Formats: sequence, structure tokens, C-alpha cells
Amino acid sequence: MEIKAADVAKLRAMTGAGMMDCKKALVEAEGDFDRAQDIIREKGKLVAAKRADRTATQGVVASKIVGQKGYMLCLACETDFVAQNADFVAATNAILDIAVEADAADLDALLAVVKDGKTVAEIVTEKSGQTGEKVELAYYGKIEAPMCVTYIHMNSKLGTLIGFNKEIDKEVAKDVAMQAAAMAPVSIDKGDCDPKIIEHERMIGREQARQEGKPEAMLDKIAEGKVNKFLKENTLLNQDLVKNNKISVGTYIKEADKDATVIAYKRFSLND
Repeated sequence: MEIKAADVAKLRAMTGAGMMDCKKALVEAEGDFDRAQDIIREKGKLVAAKRADRTATQGVVASKIVGQKGYMLCLACETDFVAQNADFVAATNAILDIAVEADAADLDALLAVVKDGKTVAEIVTEKSGQTGEKVELAYYGKIEAPMCVTYIHMNSKLGTLIGFNKEIDKEVAKDVAMQAAAMAPVSIDKGDCDPKIIEHERMIGREQARQEGKPEAMLDKIAEGKVNKFLKENTLLNQDLVKNNKISVGTYIKEADKDATVIAYKRFSLND
């Protein structure tokens, strides 16, 4: 049967799929729009399956602060060409809005949220069909604190969420969020650091000292010194402040408000 250009454009507007994909779907569905939409969705699943072994290293990181909650996610794809497409950016922000509306607790919970008859997982799968690339929800994080701030780097591939125990100067809060983006701390403070990370650094420090020919009896002490150095350089409150390396981030916050500190932290980068 003849498929009119107006019908193809209508299906494209409904699904976001390419013109040729829409035309093929309408031909296969014999002009039935409902069936054509199903075919587009099925194609999305097919593309996702074919692309399962590919790596989605590009994408868009987006965030939003709503009251005392902060949300951040990354919709990933294969190429920067797709990531920079306005439709892909809009899809990222639409999923973020769903996350905020549902107040999703974690990534699994967000993927299971149903919006307009489709789960977020299905929405992501459909995006694979529309782009022809592997598309996945690579990250989702949420924080809650009396004051939340966010920073998304200009390339939209890196973002942070920071939660403070109280309201502080907005410029100071922004500086802390940018610090976390630039310096990638492993935790907020020394006491928050994952014990596995500490033990790994201790093991490396001990082995480095051994290879340097240090006495066996001194290895543990040297390793502890290296661990302490690592924690100072890699925990947010103890790092030197990027904009003034004579003070730590924690001191910078205290100078703005002696009772203020960071109580929540999330960071995601497509480049990590």
C-alpha cells in the first residue's frame, strides 16, 4: 500500500525514530499506526540486543535540585554525535524528570518506574532503536541534605552532587561542587573511605617500600604514612582547595560557616 509522507512524519513525531525506519514500520504494519509503533519499539529491542557487546562511552550527565534533594543521572550512548543531538539531550532530561517525580531510590528502582505505560528501562531500549546505537542508563544517584548543590561540567560528561548540613554561601557551595568534579575525591572524609581502598593503598605502600630496599621492620610504618598522604589528597574535606592550595576544602567551608560541613557526595564521569 502507498504510505504518505505525512504519515511517515506523524509516526516520526510519535516515536522519534528515523524517517526510513518509520516508513518501513508503516509498510510492515499496513498503515496501522498502533502496530507501527509496536514495530518501532520491537526494533529498539532488537538494536539493543545487537549492540549489547558494544561500549557506551559517550552520553549526557544531567542533574536537578528540588528542595532538599538532589538527583543526577547519565544516559550513555556510543558516539558524541548522538550525545550532542537535541533529542538525546531532551530524552536525558525527560528521564531525570521521571526520577524526580518518582523520587526513585536507586538505579534499579528508576528503571522499573512506569511512565505513560512504559518503564524507564523500555524508554531507554526504545532510544537504542531510534539512534541505532547502544543506549543505557549508565548512572543514577540521589542525595538528601538541608542544602544541596550540583555542578555539571560544560561538556555534560561529568557531574557532582554535594549536600551540606546547613545553608551556606552559594559561591562557597559551588566551589566545593567544582572541587569534587575536578579532584574526584574517593569519599567526603577520612573516616568515610571504603576500608577496601585503604587496605589496597596500604598494600601498595608496603610493596613500594620493600622494592625501595627499606628494612622489613619499617614497612608497616612507611605504608601507614603513604595511606595518610593518600587520604589527605583524596578525601574531599582534606584536599587542598584548588583555588587556594594553602588551605583545605574543610577549612574553606569553616571560614564561611564554622558549623558547616559536607554530609553527602556523589560524582559521575563518563571519562573515568
